[in-house]
Amino acid sequence: MRFLVRDRLMGIGDDYWIEDERGRKAFLVDGKAMRLRDTFELKDPQGRVLIDIHKKMLALRDTMVVERGGEPLATIRRKRLSLLRNHYRVALADGTELDVSGKILDREFVVEYDGQPLARVSRRWLRLRETYGVEIEREDADAALLIAVTVCVIHLSEREHDSD
Repeated sequence: MRFLVRDRLMGIGDDYWIEDERGRKAFLVDGKAMRLRDTFELKDPQGRVLIDIHKKMLALRDTMVVERGGEPLATIRRKRLSLLRNHYRVALADGTELDVSGKILDREFVVEYDGQPLARVSRRWLRLRETYGVEIEREDADAALLIAVTVCVIHLSEREHDSD
């Protein structure tokens, strides 16, 4: 499965569609303005909330929390002891961990589980400016979760870059 994301000059409150490889709207990233913390909702084309994403308020490092139906699904933060600034760890609620590494700001990175790629994010396949693709490698993978992880990692990386 491939998804197309038109990169946004994003601030909280910006909404944007993610399309499937046939150009159909697949997910809406709904940025919530006027909140105390960074908040997004990932919705299906009918407007149903699939995943809630928000910044964890009391954390030593920037941390994003992903929830489905009010239940914690994942916590995302930059890997602490990494030589690479572009390395994030995703701790799933079931104890599983995913690694995200690559050039996040360039939209060239991979989401892996146990060394195996689950999703690849890249601009290389596309000719449109300010657009990147998310390719889900495994058919049994949770596409909405991997899209949410992509949104979080890019958001955290941009915030960190802006504060430098």
